[in-house]
Amino acid sequence: MFKLLAKLNHWLLPNYTKEQLDLTRATKMQKAIIAWKYFVTTRAVD
Repeated sequence: MFKLLAKLNHWLLPNYTKEQLDLTRATKMQKAIIAWKYFVTTRAVD
């Protein structure tokens, strides 16, 4: 299930690494997206 969510995240959510987003200037929504992607990715790897 988490592998499917990880693929959906890759397609649907923005990639802040390519945009070189500074975490100190990120909005709460951007931080929430980063946290969600991290959560799903760590679960998909296990």
